[in-house]
Amino acid sequence: MPNMIYGTAWKKEETTRLVELAITSGFRAIDTACQPKHYREDLVGIALNNSFNKGIKRDELFIQTKFTPISGQDENNMPYLSSDDILTQLEKSFYTSKKNLNIDFIDSYLIHSPFGPIEDLVKVYRTMEEFVQAGEVGQIGISNCYDFKLLSYLYDIAKIKPKVVQNRFYSESSYDKEIRAFCKQKDITYQSFWSLTANPNILKSNEVQNLAKKYEKTAEQVFYKFLNEIEITPLNGSTSQIHMIEDLDIKSFSLESYEVDSISNLL
Repeated sequence: MPNMIYGTAWKKEETTRLVELAITSGFRAIDTACQPKHYREDLVGIALNNSFNKGIKRDELFIQTKFTPISGQDENNMPYLSSDDILTQLEKSFYTSKKNLNIDFIDSYLIHSPFGPIEDLVKVYRTMEEFVQAGEVGQIGISNCYDFKLLSYLYDIAKIKPKVVQNRFYSESSYDKEIRAFCKQKDITYQSFWSLTANPNILKSNEVQNLAKKYEKTAEQVFYKFLNEIEITPLNGSTSQIHMIEDLDIKSFSLESYEVDSISNLL
């Protein structure tokens, strides 16, 4: 998995152009969802096809999408019927994603958010394990999971362990410190979204601003580098090619351990 993922939420009709721009700028990981309310997964698919036609190889890209339960859908526009049982919902959503993206293999497939009853959540996870066993999916995981006990339970009962937790990275969840420690212990990648939007105070802090001056980088670059240093893979939803290229350039510098600590103390 690359150290940064291009997020496609809320891009609407601009999705194809922006995903192509992201790939042209150097992104090699794309995140989407089968949730027409907030994502145009079909337009991500067009962007992927256009990129393949321009010479990008399928195995160069890491493609991640999600099964979104009814609670996260617009019931007038979703990939399944509200009357469908939970496994039919999953099956319809999964194959809609494959059709939308026009690919046979999904690198990473996530439950978009926990839902009840727990028996249904487990049924969905078990079926996702079968997708991995069938060679249709590379890895599975969960998003918007802020309940440590639920994550621990899911991990314990899983035959194929979750490899991704994707959460909003913000103060209201205490920056998921317990969950992130668990992920590190269990070799689960923690992906963050709203990393910049939810943390303007950190970007404006003396610690980050001084490091930006020292390394002649933007505050955003410093913060993204910090996230990588503490083993977080951030989503990036920039619509600016300049910012895309800048943000991907974080491999060009390193932070000292005490500098990482200085930012960690802000969390």
